[in-house]
Formats: sequence, structure tokens, C-alpha cells
Amino acid sequence: MSKVTLDHASASDVFNADEPYVNWHDETLWFVRHKRDKSSKQLPEWEALRQTASDIKHYVLSHLDTLLETFERKAKENGVHVHWASTAAEHNEIVLGLLRKHNIDRMVKSKSMLTEECHMNDFLAKNGIEVIDTDLGERIVQLRNEPPSHIVLPAIHLKKQDIGVLFHEHLGTEEGATDPQYLTEAARQHLRDKFLTRRAALTGVNFAVAETGGFVVSTNEGNADMGAHLADIHIACMGFEKIIPKQEHLGVFLRLLARSATGQPITTYSSHFKKPREGQEMHIILLDNGRSTQLGREDFRNSLKCIRCGACMNTCPVYRRSGGHSYHNAVAGPIGSILAPNLDMTKNADLPFASTLCGSCSNVCPVKIDIHDQLYKWRQVLVKQGHVPKGKEIGIKAMSVVLSQPRFYQWSGKLGRAVMKAMPFVVNNSLNPWYKNREMPEPPQESFRDWYIRNRK
Repeated sequence: MSKVTLDHASASDVFNADEPYVNWHDETLWFVRHKRDKSSKQLPEWEALRQTASDIKHYVLSHLDTLLETFERKAKENGVHVHWASTAAEHNEIVLGLLRKHNIDRMVKSKSMLTEECHMNDFLAKNGIEVIDTDLGERIVQLRNEPPSHIVLPAIHLKKQDIGVLFHEHLGTEEGATDPQYLTEAARQHLRDKFLTRRAALTGVNFAVAETGGFVVSTNEGNADMGAHLADIHIACMGFEKIIPKQEHLGVFLRLLARSATGQPITTYSSHFKKPREGQEMHIILLDNGRSTQLGREDFRNSLKCIRCGACMNTCPVYRRSGGHSYHNAVAGPIGSILAPNLDMTKNADLPFASTLCGSCSNVCPVKIDIHDQLYKWRQVLVKQGHVPKGKEIGIKAMSVVLSQPRFYQWSGKLGRAVMKAMPFVVNNSLNPWYKNREMPEPPQESFRDWYIRNRK
């Protein structure tokens, strides 16, 4: 049996060591979720928008081949160089090759979860390329030498006091300074020279339009614009599922994206790129990296509808109280837990179990991905293929025997209640994972079945 190399539960224990901090993290994300609810309720057509977006994405997943070919043709007509990468390694080699071709060893980058997925920064650093993240949250975690903990709010796990200490060390700000405006201005001054002196800029892609060969990058800081417009070479990287058929469809997704992510009516900058300016080169890299495999999994293909808004993270009770880093994956939270096993079942087998299956993630998803259903289905796949710890595998098989035999189930329940009453120490001990973090309930006097039979008349 394959062994799980990293474990969400163990990583969560580390995060939960500081209870006041965990409570703050929980409340902060719930505040963002509340903003999403208020913003969405201002649109009477909100549910119609969600259904329309889901339908468009369904069409995309059914016509990816023709849409991508159309996009490639239109982009080339616009003067854009189009590259195809089947793996993360190929993607990184393409970026490195473009930089070396132009003798560039320093580059600015806006937020891109795809490059996090590919571990591009580390790869380029090992090959002598300096990459500066220009999104404020991304720059913060880069200075801390850690990955983002959230796909929209990369540094949401940090307080302003943490930023003050970090900027004092790296940017020379006043010791003890915690004023957000002061710290933001320090970051702005720190990054200004980077924008002006870097000849290459890399951006992500939120939406690519097959009809026009153009693409859209959504930011709140304008850093993607600054990098792309000042650089001699603009490299845009996207997973191929980011394609949409027509320009008119952008209105649907742009109205959903920011409201779902942060509660804003729209992102501050929705930057449209179609062709390079005179004297500039523009490249776009279309990445597969397991997406074709996920597309072929009927139960999980809808996960490719994701527009990376992060709403499922903000509402998830497990994510809010375990932190993004406990998911040991570029995309954390519920959506990451259904995407990650597709990339590596062995490494990410623990993630679909990091959920209560409450369904809140599916309820807030702007493109109606059945996230909690997919989490449940992934559990079945992982257990059947032996990608879970032996103890969990044995426990699940034992429970399947108990639950499949009504009389045995009734007898087991009576025995369990008797043992908990007579010998509570059997369950109230450190060997019981539930006991470590919860108060064990008092054993009921009778089962629901017995109560129902006695009272149904």
C-alpha cells in the first residue's frame, strides 16, 4: 500500500496550537464570506448568473479541443506566441528558455496560482533567475520563504504585526510599525524600482477568450498592468480550462468572480490583453498538467469549472480552523482537495478527508461545482485503490461490515452504550482522536431506532 507523505490532520495540530490566533483566522475568513453574501444578495439575478456560468463552463469542457485551437489561431493572428506544455516541468522549461533567449536573469511576476502549482519560482531560482512577486500578499509570503495560504488572499494567515516585523527586517521600515497604510507605501516604494528595471513580466490568466485570442487578468493592485506594460517580454501562463467561448461571456464571470472572492462588485483592474505593443513580445503558455486526466474522470471533471475565487475556502469550517498551509498543495481548501488527488493520489490522499461534507462549499461556488459530492467520491476512490493509512482502511472496512448488517449494528450500538457508561475511560483517552479536541458526549439511554419504535404511534 502507498504511504501518505504529508498529513493534513498533523499539520492542523500545529496550526491549532495557538487558539486565539485560530479564532482570529476563523473570524476573518467568515467576515469575507459574509461580505460575499451581502454582495450577492444585491443582484436579483445572482442565481441565474451562477447557472449561466456553470452552463458556459459545461460547454467549454465538452468542446475544449475546438475552443483551444480557435484561441491559438486567433492569438497567433494577433501576434502572440502560443506554447503548449503537458507537464509542470515543460511549463517551467519554456519560461526559462524564453528568458535565456533574451539574456534576462530578473523578472517581475503578478499573482499566478498556476506557477505555484508548477513550483516555478524555485525552479527559476535554481537556474539563476530572480523572480519578484509584485502582488502585495504574494511578496509578503515570498519574503517569508513560504507558499501562499489562500488563492485570493495569500497572506491572510498573517496579522499586521507579523508584516511589520517582516518589513522592518527586509525593507527597513521602522521597528514596531504596524500601520497598514505605512506598510503598504513601503512595499510600493520597494517594488517601484523592480517594475522599472525588469525587462520580463509574467502574469497569470483569469479568462482567455477563444473568439478573440485575447485574455483577461483581474487584480486589485494594478501590478499585472505595471509589469506587462513596462516589460519587453510579457509571458502569460494559464491552465487550458481557463478558456471561454466568447467575449460577451466575460460579463457573466467578471460579475461573479469579485463578489464571490471578496464581496466587491468587480475587481479594481480587469485588464484585457490581446496583442503586444510595438517592440514587445507576448507569449502565452497553455498547460495541461493532469487536467486532461481530470477531464476524463466523469465524477470529477466539473472541478475544472473553477474560476479560483476562493469562496469555498472562506466558508469551509475545516479550512478556516486549519489554515491553508496544512493542505500542502498550491490550491488549498475544498477545491484544492478535489484537484490535488488527480495530480498525485499518494501525496494528497489525506485531503478529501479534511472536510465535514457539510456542503457549504458547493452552496457558495459561483459555477455550481458539486464540491462536497466530489470529496465524498474521492474518498471512495482512494480507499479502493489503497491510498489511505492502514488504520483508516481497516476501520472503514470494519464499519462497512457493521453498517451493512442491521442486527449486528443494533447489537454494536447497545454494547457501545453499555461500555461508555460502565467504563468511560475506554473512549476518554488520548488513543481516541476525537477525544483529543472534543468533549465526548454522554452515552444516550437508548438508540434513535428504539425511541422511534416506542413513540411512532
